[in-house]
Amino acid sequence: MSQSPLIDHLLELRRRLLWSVVTVLVIFAGFAVFADELYRYVAAPMLASLPQGSTLIATDVATPFFTPFKLALVAAIAVAVPVLLWQVWGFIAPGLYRREKRLVVPLMVSSSLLFYAGVAFAYWVVLPLALNFLANAAPEGVTVATDIARYLDFVLAIFMAFGIAFETPVAIILLCWTGVTSVKSLRAKRPYVIVGAFVVGMILTPPDVISQTLLAIPMWLLFELGLVIASLYQRTPRDADAENE
Repeated sequence: MSQSPLIDHLLELRRRLLWSVVTVLVIFAGFAVFADELYRYVAAPMLASLPQGSTLIATDVATPFFTPFKLALVAAIAVAVPVLLWQVWGFIAPGLYRREKRLVVPLMVSSSLLFYAGVAFAYWVVLPLALNFLANAAPEGVTVATDIARYLDFVLAIFMAFGIAFETPVAIILLCWTGVTSVKSLRAKRPYVIVGAFVVGMILTPPDVISQTLLAIPMWLLFELGLVIASLYQRTPRDADAENE
């Protein structure tokens, strides 16, 4: 009998994992039909930065077939994020206090929206500027011929970097809520945070000043936004006493 709660939790976890996998597969099946069109849309910023008549290339026999489907799978996972987070919420909700439940739901919604905002910012602002800079930086006599698989890896890295960076307000709210740090302490460390944002931009983005700056500045602004919101949600001793009771 002592193992019954554990078994129930494992069964619940399996059920929610299955729902998550099925959701991703269903979305992937829909995207797979338009995989080539989806890749053409993602490749548009690169094609726009290349000289007239230039195209992307494939250096492997199977690359033209598998690369669009890889993009379709990644896109399916990205679109399914709200459902995946909902499954996570359904699994952990029974163990949360009432005030934690009121905080977690807005955070889950905002984290999804911020991630999508980061990806959109990367596609519409960062990629055109960065790719144009990189394409024009080629030495004279060198023809830029980018492999479609390497280009996809480059784009996905940019999307992931900006998607995660845009989660800065959520991270700050959680850090302040759990008592790891405080709004006052983070404000005192603002100069270090700004320098750290540029260091992160240097690490996560390609080696060009444009994309590094375009990642660092939004991170700094989102840090300031996180401080404002965290000051409204910061835990007080009364909240901790209420939860302990």
